[in-house]
Amino acid sequence: MSPVTPDQPRRPAAGVAADTRPPGRARSASRVPAARSGETPRGRAPLPVAAGVAAGWAALTSWLPVTVVLGLAQLSEDAGSLSGALRTGLAGWLLGHGVPLETAAGPLGLAPLALAALAVWRLTRAGVHVSRAIGARAGRSPRQALAVAVAVGIGYALLGALAAIVVGAGGPRVSPVRAAVTFAVFGALSALVGALRTTGVSVLLARRSPPPLRDGVRTGLVAGLLLLGAGAGAAGLSVATGGGDAADMIGAYRTGVAGQAGITLVSLAYAPNATVWSAAYLLGPGFAVGTDTAVRTSEVSVGALPAVPLLAGLPRGPVDGLGAGLLAVPVLAGMAAGWLLARRLLRVAAEDRVVVGWGPLLAPAALAGPVAGLLLGAAAAASGGSLGGGRLAEVGPVPWQVAGMAAVVVAAGALLGAAGTKLLARPAAPARSAHPDPGAHRPAVPRPPAGPR
Repeated sequence: MSPVTPDQPRRPAAGVAADTRPPGRARSASRVPAARSGETPRGRAPLPVAAGVAAGWAALTSWLPVTVVLGLAQLSEDAGSLSGALRTGLAGWLLGHGVPLETAAGPLGLAPLALAALAVWRLTRAGVHVSRAIGARAGRSPRQALAVAVAVGIGYALLGALAAIVVGAGGPRVSPVRAAVTFAVFGALSALVGALRTTGVSVLLARRSPPPLRDGVRTGLVAGLLLLGAGAGAAGLSVATGGGDAADMIGAYRTGVAGQAGITLVSLAYAPNATVWSAAYLLGPGFAVGTDTAVRTSEVSVGALPAVPLLAGLPRGPVDGLGAGLLAVPVLAGMAAGWLLARRLLRVAAEDRVVVGWGPLLAPAALAGPVAGLLLGAAAAASGGSLGGGRLAEVGPVPWQVAGMAAVVVAAGALLGAAGTKLLARPAAPARSAHPDPGAHRPAVPRPPAGPR
């Protein structure tokens, strides 16, 4: 009988590999099933599905905190129902995206920038997740980045229109078309930021842009953020000095502990608005708290104000004495940004042993002014709005005034800071010449060996 059984297969002969085949017999190639036409590659999600899920998750994570904060006072005193709290949360969520609400007291259009920042962050992450889901990570494809942004914007617009319909059914009137358009632009622009970073298009654009433009944009953003930081410090100091009045306003609502906590959280949601208003105050144009009012360093004229804790820190009059030093803060912010620009350029030049000219240094410093102006002008436009009809129809700064003043002040400060840093810096080592002198370092010519004498 043959010694080969299923338990004991035939063993190869000694010195012959197990996978050795007789000559002339080709190995059969492994058959891999081909992908069907139109089939999505494994590991990649369809763009509409990924965008819909990401937009829905971004909407949920930005709506829930608003619902908890606004429904806290109603549920604590049994003044409302769960459905009313959810509808109020949707109304606040729409307002946070810049969608005005038509109430009995007039249009309400003052958006809380803290909620807007939360929505921008969640939508930016949505752009990141969708780009990864469709396999566009590090693809450096502008078309894919735009497709992701448009898809997320469409999904977010549908959610905004649905929220407007639900709110308008039993609350303030909201235009579904206005909500859809606002949410589409809001969602597409925010998701585009995340998509550009994930796909690597932002790095590609930065490398292809001229160095003065790249340095100018960076310096302008730094100056704008420094100005906003100074505004936040000034606003916090003002609210701290008027903390007693703010506490009295909160206690006058008589809504219980939970209700007072909700009012405090709502005031914190408008803290970024106060930061932008304070920056406009430091720049000079100031802001308004109603029609025919002005809050500037040279003038403070306000009428009867609503009992809002955030308004307890308004200045009582024009600045004088030591307070006049606040006028130098915007110039100092621009000088700090120019100093950082010059310091970085001089350090890079010292490493390369080259000399930085005045043109490559002053051009980005001058460009920093318009960049900072655009940033602060956009922030001023987003921070303003209306708190109803009548005299509270205009609240916040004038965007074009803030943008123009910021552009001039930051440009002047950045030029002073960059020029002063270059003049005070130690002279760099002599630059290496691209065409050395042919007479320098001439190699020694060997002498021929001496012949017989």
